[in-house]
Amino acid sequence: MNNRRSSSFKEISIVQDAKNLRDSFNRNLHFYVVKDRNIATMRDFYVALARTVWEQLCSRWIKTQEVYATEDPKMVYFLSMEFFMGRTLKNTMLNVDTAEALDEAMYQVEEPDEWLLYGNPWEKERPEFTRIVQFYGRVMRNHLDQCKWVDTETICALPYEVPIPGYRNQTCNTLRLWSAKGRKYFDTKIIHNNDYINAILGRNEAENISRVLYPIESAFEGKELQLKQEYFLVSATLQDILYQFKSSYPTYELFELPNKVVIHINDTHPALAIPELLRILVDIECMDWIDAWDICSRVFTHTNHVSQVECLKYWPLDMLQRVLPRHVEIIRNIDYHFKSVINRRWPSDENRFQRMSIFQEINEPVVSMDHLCIIGSHFVNGVSIFQTNHLVNTLFKDFADLWPSKFTNKTNGISPRRWLLVCNPGLTDLIRTTIQSDDWVKNLIMLNRLKEKLNDANFRNRLILIKQDNKNRFVAYMQQHRNIQLNPSSIFDVHVKRVLEYKRPLLPCLYAITMYNRLKANPEMKMCPRTIIIGGKAAPGYHMAKMIIKLINSVARMIDFDPITTGKLKLIFLRNYRVSLAERIIPATDLSEQIPCVGTEASGTGNMKFMLNGALTIGTMDGSNIEIFQEVGHSNAFVFGRTIEEVNYLRKTGYNPMRYVSSNPELRLCLDQIRDGYYCPNEPDLFKDLYNKLVTEDKFMVCADYGDYMRAQAEVESAYKDEVKWSKMVLMNIAAAGKFSSDRTVREYARDIWRVNPVIVKESIKCNSENNNNPRFCSNN
Repeated sequence: MNNRRSSSFKEISIVQDAKNLRDSFNRNLHFYVVKDRNIATMRDFYVALARTVWEQLCSRWIKTQEVYATEDPKMVYFLSMEFFMGRTLKNTMLNVDTAEALDEAMYQVEEPDEWLLYGNPWEKERPEFTRIVQFYGRVMRNHLDQCKWVDTETICALPYEVPIPGYRNQTCNTLRLWSAKGRKYFDTKIIHNNDYINAILGRNEAENISRVLYPIESAFEGKELQLKQEYFLVSATLQDILYQFKSSYPTYELFELPNKVVIHINDTHPALAIPELLRILVDIECMDWIDAWDICSRVFTHTNHVSQVECLKYWPLDMLQRVLPRHVEIIRNIDYHFKSVINRRWPSDENRFQRMSIFQEINEPVVSMDHLCIIGSHFVNGVSIFQTNHLVNTLFKDFADLWPSKFTNKTNGISPRRWLLVCNPGLTDLIRTTIQSDDWVKNLIMLNRLKEKLNDANFRNRLILIKQDNKNRFVAYMQQHRNIQLNPSSIFDVHVKRVLEYKRPLLPCLYAITMYNRLKANPEMKMCPRTIIIGGKAAPGYHMAKMIIKLINSVARMIDFDPITTGKLKLIFLRNYRVSLAERIIPATDLSEQIPCVGTEASGTGNMKFMLNGALTIGTMDGSNIEIFQEVGHSNAFVFGRTIEEVNYLRKTGYNPMRYVSSNPELRLCLDQIRDGYYCPNEPDLFKDLYNKLVTEDKFMVCADYGDYMRAQAEVESAYKDEVKWSKMVLMNIAAAGKFSSDRTVREYARDIWRVNPVIVKESIKCNSENNNNPRFCSNN
């Protein structure tokens, strides 16, 4: 029996036209912000506008929950440590179909960058659902060998909800976030003893858990804090899931949980959800272990993003034992029962079990989160065909041999709403008028129809003009906000992503140095003007990434101050790269750099965003690049670098980067300049560590791929000079991007992994009955 209560929609109004929206805006400015136009700041205007859009969301949000209660579907809970939201206002206006009316009603107001300092107008605090999370303590057993986790430190998990509206439909789902709070802001006894400092320190220590994402792991305290963050997320979430299940189905036994709930573990950060659910079922619900494990193994599914052995996730056993003692016992029990599964399949194969065990020895005893997720989930998926094959054939081959049907692929995708409709309205309008339908927004494969325009010079010219308009806007933005002058007629060659060595931002930096050296040797050299844009953020404790950023900035400064490069060559590092900046640079990009060392990138989605916006890809045969090249054809991209077989052979036989340095004079000159402080004369030894790492180790084969990268860049310049060829390549990339919609990805997850069907929230309309003058909602059949 479903015990969910129906929601009341009486007197919830929806306003659609410009006048009503303007009235709503003014009302929110006066009665919510409590200011008038004469003293209101831009922030105040933003909050009033956000509140106006929020009102459009509320009825859909409530209605969605009511429909879920009525239809009683299987619910999917997606656990992830992070969500890259981007700016919410414009995306929400697009989804709820109020953008045009709001444009008519008022001028555009943009959200300030430091919005979080003032609170998030899109969040709804839910203190009534606060959960208690435990750490440390000890395990106590009674005479029946029942366990209880006691003497723990506790903190509060305060939930916040963010509405996530569907595109031009009535569905509005929920993103739940958790904030850590001290169990008691002040202990009464401490206050009476005037020990305020300890009270404040205790509160701050608790709240640090949700204050910083991914603290530095090199220090013990940082690693322990990350462990507590991950457990904090799963403990609060699982308590919440079970509360909702029991509230909705008070007469159901917990054995029914897998029929009503799927919990998806995204990456290994939420892996502790598996032992946490077991702890709740066994210790609190007093369930038998076998029954509890059966429930767990049918509830959990897992996406694995690993592409390198170095990225496998482990926790030191002693740390896990100290912070979560009961969970270590539970994981040992999982491992014990798993050993019996191995013994049945491969009797007496102790080596195989040691490879597959959750408990490993890597300099010290550690606990494998990847193995825990695989053992505890009934489906495990990779995020590109290439990476999934690597999981099955190499990283987790033993598990794939045991459970071949457990592993599957679900290639990543991107939202065409944010990454085309929001950020590139010019291209959106051209596609809309060409296809003569809006259906392609939800069925992106319809972009294939654009191939019919391949020989239409007028259409291709319009494409190039739209790209130029986007470049001009980005140039104006950089001039206004960064005081950087760019040449809008140059090739915008862009490498923007997290600054990680395996993504090889050094290659475009070396290209810039090489072209600068060529110009110095021959100032009259003819070349296509080139603007090389490298951007991203480095983890706080990642020294080598920070050195790479320093090198890029040093080279950029040298190039910028030399008059021979004026109008020909520019290198910039785009600081503070984030979603809102990506929405500006991606539509303006000509050349998308997707150049990781082969075998290191699980998938990547930046390549898809650039492709959809008409940028051509220079890239290696890695991750989802391979599927992009298959869709668009190798002739419409610039492919370079070694294959995975060649990379593995080089590593097996002993890769020597100096072999490639000594045989390539241009590469040797670049590296000598870096070593000798040419680009940092005030600190000539600054980059010696970077140089030494490249010429002695070069783990990601920058030196080995440099020559072929320069060849591919020469092909880029040749193609760009041929306007007809370049425009056809641009069109083909846009037309072939349909596969990479997140709509396709989610449909495949729902069909193949979660085994759930979509629930349609029917449109509600405002009705006025002759018998009842009060507005209410009725179903629009």
